[in-house]
Amino acid sequence: MVAKSSEKAFDDEKWIFEIKWDGYRAIADLSHDDPLFYSRNGISFLSKFGKIAEDFSTQKYKMILDGEIVAYDHNGRPSFQLLQQIGDNPEQTLAYQVFDLLWLNGYSTEDLPLLQRKELLKEALTETEIIKYCDHIPEKGTAFFKQMKKMKLEGMIAKKADSRYIENHRTGDWLKIKFSNTDEAIICGFTEPRGSRESFGALILGKFMNGKLKYCGHTGTGFNNESLKQLHQQLQKLTIKTSPFETIPKTNMPVIWTKPELVCEIKYSEITKDGIYRHPVFVTLREDKEPEEIAEAENKLSSNCKHPKIMKAKSPLKKTENSEKEITLNKHKVKLTNQDKIYFPKDGITKGDVIEYYQSVASYILPYLKNRPLSLNRFPNGIEEQGFYQKDAGDSIPEWIKTTQVYSESNDKYIDYIYCNDKATLAYLNNLGCIDLNPWNSSLPDLEHPDYLVLDLDPSKKNTFDDVVETALQVNEVLKSVKVKGYCKTSGSTGIHIYIPMDGKYDFEQVKDFAHILMKQVNEKLPKITTLERSLQKRDDKKIYLDYLQNRTGQTLASAYSLRPKEGTAVSMPLEWNELKPGLKPIDFNIHNALERIKEKGDLFKPVLEKGIDMMKTLELLQP
Repeated sequence: MVAKSSEKAFDDEKWIFEIKWDGYRAIADLSHDDPLFYSRNGISFLSKFGKIAEDFSTQKYKMILDGEIVAYDHNGRPSFQLLQQIGDNPEQTLAYQVFDLLWLNGYSTEDLPLLQRKELLKEALTETEIIKYCDHIPEKGTAFFKQMKKMKLEGMIAKKADSRYIENHRTGDWLKIKFSNTDEAIICGFTEPRGSRESFGALILGKFMNGKLKYCGHTGTGFNNESLKQLHQQLQKLTIKTSPFETIPKTNMPVIWTKPELVCEIKYSEITKDGIYRHPVFVTLREDKEPEEIAEAENKLSSNCKHPKIMKAKSPLKKTENSEKEITLNKHKVKLTNQDKIYFPKDGITKGDVIEYYQSVASYILPYLKNRPLSLNRFPNGIEEQGFYQKDAGDSIPEWIKTTQVYSESNDKYIDYIYCNDKATLAYLNNLGCIDLNPWNSSLPDLEHPDYLVLDLDPSKKNTFDDVVETALQVNEVLKSVKVKGYCKTSGSTGIHIYIPMDGKYDFEQVKDFAHILMKQVNEKLPKITTLERSLQKRDDKKIYLDYLQNRTGQTLASAYSLRPKEGTAVSMPLEWNELKPGLKPIDFNIHNALERIKEKGDLFKPVLEKGIDMMKTLELLQP
């Protein structure tokens, strides 16, 4: 869960307030015999912060914890610079400040109110010299903020006392309030040094805005001789011949351009209406942040301006320059081959374009792939050539790709399913020719209880998409009549999918039977254009099949935000119900405009992974 930026401290009896630690955010997964300890972007901290990892053995309970790794200076204040130098000083004073509990002894706690989670955490956590419970102050945010300023800390975090924990989302339930203007920016190049200065003069800074890298200023201050030298050595390995910006910024000195891979933290006085930092000062490198993450925070550039400049221009995907290349994502090297191979011949879309699309929407699609076995629908020679399904990962995958064994009764053997939790795996799968991504309805560690129910509206060739829209609206009427909120998306092909959150409360058989009951209601309302007949031979070829059998173990549908291997490069796109109108076409949402729409609308599908319905209460309402 990620906090939004906010400007002013406040008092509110419905909120609590915590110290904003200047460190590395870290998840400690102590649910298995061997602990996991990792950053927001999946980097393991087990070896780098071995002193903390050793203390995990003192914990009595199986838990998943959320907290911050902090290094203290000689005044007892958190210091991010000291944290980065931990390898050079193993005696450095460290702490793991734990502020949230996500899982305890077999049960998720994410749906519990924050204060209840913290009470459980305080009881369950065994504090040591290194592992600490992060306490809070209720209601009195203004006084707490003043105290943080006296102590020369970075700021505070404000949290709604009854807020649930929502993974991978930046919500208004958590707010970060700092004393100074700080931000992250991508290093895109550097200028030659002047006078007696060595290494480089200034860093050229950028941010992703609407899918494009945009210049946002340069900084030549905040360095000492040692940091200049170390950073220069890193930048020299990333130099490129051409500017990473489409519009090359004007600079007073010649620029050596670099791959936009390093992220730095800066302080600044304000941001101009054109989105340029005023008086930026280099603070530190942020190895725990990916460049693509900086796109998520791009609204800071406009929200801090007196006259925000909203950029709405469409951003056509760049063509790849190299047929083969190796990139590093989540600290893993991914070899990308045949990037110029045409995947969508009539649309001119290449394999490289497909990979670039998925990387641009990674933060939105990954929550719907996380910990879910995938059926790989591969088109290695493009959509007009023969594709094939692959379930078993095989022996040739890189060792860092995550898999899970699932017993297949039909094959009488265990199958190694790949699951995709990060950008590196996403790129690897796309490079195999996976144009669309098809996850299970359930997720690890419990594959027997689906997280959501799916109603799949599957039209015949003689149905129009307007027929599908009419049917979807009727599904919504049925759901509203029993006080259930459904969430719809285009399939990206010819149908519409409607999801209902279940939160793993029921097994597949129960969910399938419930879906059948709902579809019967729809069929009774629209008998002329819908059918429940499963057999293609017996089914009326002028009717939409109301498929409730997608709610079985191992069944898969294209994920939200997935591309589909169809002419037109359509994307399976979540919709608001009021957008379902005659004239709507699946192709309205495609590789060229999907990211812009997602940023404008936000993640409309987010509630699908949140609190589930009470099926028993709903069944009571369905009784005549």
